[in-house]
Amino acid sequence: MDSLDTATAQFGFDLFKELDKTNDGNVFFSPVGISTAIGMILLGTRGATATELQKVLYSEKDTGSSRIKSAENEVGHKTEEIHDRFQKLLTEISKFSNDYELNISNRLFGEKTYLFLQKYIDYVEKYYHASLEPVDFVNAADESRKKINSWVESQTNEKVKDLFPEGSFSSSTKLVLINTVYFKGRWDREFNKEHTKEEEFWLNKNTSKPVQMMTQCSSFSFTLLEDLQAKIVGIPYKNSDLSMFVLLPNDIDGLEKIIDKLSPEKLVELTSPGHLEQRKVDLRLPRMQVEESYELEPVLKGMGMLSAFSENADYSGMSARSGLHAQNFLHRSFLVVTEDGVEATAGTGMGFVVSSAADCELVHCNHPFLFFIRHRESDSILFFGKFSSP
Repeated sequence: MDSLDTATAQFGFDLFKELDKTNDGNVFFSPVGISTAIGMILLGTRGATATELQKVLYSEKDTGSSRIKSAENEVGHKTEEIHDRFQKLLTEISKFSNDYELNISNRLFGEKTYLFLQKYIDYVEKYYHASLEPVDFVNAADESRKKINSWVESQTNEKVKDLFPEGSFSSSTKLVLINTVYFKGRWDREFNKEHTKEEEFWLNKNTSKPVQMMTQCSSFSFTLLEDLQAKIVGIPYKNSDLSMFVLLPNDIDGLEKIIDKLSPEKLVELTSPGHLEQRKVDLRLPRMQVEESYELEPVLKGMGMLSAFSENADYSGMSARSGLHAQNFLHRSFLVVTEDGVEATAGTGMGFVVSSAADCELVHCNHPFLFFIRHRESDSILFFGKFSSP
């Protein structure tokens, strides 16, 4: 992994731990999506604000103190490298979107009475495949809200409607940043829908909910994790460009113990080709539809991103006028997991005999587990989640 991938993994795992503290149920977000959104803000900041955002993206353990300087020319040199890497990453990810529904979108909505620098608008488009759209918060806050909601709806295949309720914005709103993620993958080997049946999913040792449990016994990347008392299995999507990794504790209530022991480096190690081996696995995975929404401002403040949301923020790279500050940093993510695989062709799968479960390693996902979706070519974790409540 290069420095950006390592930093994104570290940032994503730190963010997951923060979200996990305040969310009893499922957690699902895109580390790449959110970090690129922060990069888009970083593009318009200067001075101490830029240094602070850079530290959030590149923690001290990633960069070393010598790589983060408060001097503006040092920040400019380093952030140029960051923007260039994000541009390459987003371009690489978009190449493979024909094989599955994958949409990571960022958009800035800015008060139109603020004169945003054309250089900033051009760079946002160049590096982040995004744009800054002027809206009239001063005189038409509710119309602006409807416009923003319509954009979110269009980016999520109409899955997310009326994201911002009435009263969300006022005449004092100056900037709204939105990051949306929509993903629907097709398995490299589909689950047979006839084998799906209702089972209990145990939230804890005393409480369960019914789920539709998919099942198949096939060859997957697999390993037993004795030190974590868990199992990990890699499930490839079509063409193996993306894989979902499931980290399942042996015990119903073992997930939090695993989270305490995990690190980004550990995750990378666990899912490296040398660590996993191809094994026949009796995989039982629930159908999942996960939709999560986060107001990230308080979470990111807890991670050190303070001045970007304050009235003293330095957005002089975005606008020559003073007083601009960010408000409402929202992340919305949507995931669907079903039996669907590649389109059936004559004879596909017909030459195989389904092995008995006794010949397979059992991975029965009927209690809380971690999952993440990794892009093979860039070695980036695009999505990270905890499934604990159907």
